[in-house]
Amino acid sequence: MSLLRPLPILGMGMVVLGLVLLLVLLAVQKKTKVDPLFYVFAEFSFTCMVGLTNALEQDGFISGFMGFYLKMGEPHLSTAYAVMMSYWEGVFHFILFLTILHLLSQPGAAVGGLLHRPSDRSHPGGKYGSNVRPAFWRNVPFFLVPFWAAAMLFSRPRQMPIVTADTISAAQKRSLLSRPVDLLLSLLLLGAAAFCVFRGFVVLDCPLDTCFTYIYQYEPYLKDPVGFPRVMMLVHLFYALPLLTVFVYGLIAPGCGWMLDWTIFFAGAMAQVTKHTPGATFFFPVEKWWPVITLNVLLAAVPTLLALRCHTSPAYFMKPIPKGQTTSKKKKN
Repeated sequence: MSLLRPLPILGMGMVVLGLVLLLVLLAVQKKTKVDPLFYVFAEFSFTCMVGLTNALEQDGFISGFMGFYLKMGEPHLSTAYAVMMSYWEGVFHFILFLTILHLLSQPGAAVGGLLHRPSDRSHPGGKYGSNVRPAFWRNVPFFLVPFWAAAMLFSRPRQMPIVTADTISAAQKRSLLSRPVDLLLSLLLLGAAAFCVFRGFVVLDCPLDTCFTYIYQYEPYLKDPVGFPRVMMLVHLFYALPLLTVFVYGLIAPGCGWMLDWTIFFAGAMAQVTKHTPGATFFFPVEKWWPVITLNVLLAAVPTLLALRCHTSPAYFMKPIPKGQTTSKKKKN
């Protein structure tokens, strides 16, 4: 059938996305003011269900929905990594987007802390890199729109509790050694940075015996010809590593207000990319299961713990304000 060829599949995909957006526009047309982000997350919510459908079909729970699309559209979505991402998208992202849509419908609600979805759609690489079909290009909006949405949120006024100048001054006079939680977080961040460097060297075929032993005895899926693990390790090396280093500085130098925003954004990003589901051929050895899982969980958990620390006690990262203002009031930065 002509409709099952690559170009018509791309066209049908774009038409479906357009129809979903039209339905959303019609559903909220009576509202006087709608945040542009509402349309973005409503569209993303629909694609989450498409991802979940793919995951369920790949695991045999349903059938007859995605076969033609995987064959003529995006064959890389049948890999173990893409299936895991489809589950993540269909469950976690769907709940996240519904929460954001609910907050956007409430006047004055803040959603900045919830936007932490990088473009984690499974892009073809490795053996699939030479077989990119036209339908793949429907992912371009999902790559670009999150950047636009993040820019919008970062440019909006942020509400935060006002802390008295005395409290800020007292917090910022304490050195790192007198703040055990911050000291521990700094050490964990340095450890995470070292781990990112090490695994970056591993996937770049470093000749050291340590790298050779690690990739064959601990995480053999890093050499999967699909190429996804290699890309993720390079993302950690070139993007996560600089931020981990900068966050250590933010814990040492007082008054780094940007920590309050970027730690949340980074925590969400690391939660997205720190997930692996290797195929049977490259699954890590059973006896190495605990150390591998522990290291990967820590890599995702440390940024989240840092974000929680920054927002539960933000005085160290704030600029002094005039005396006489109370913590019960709110101000906009």
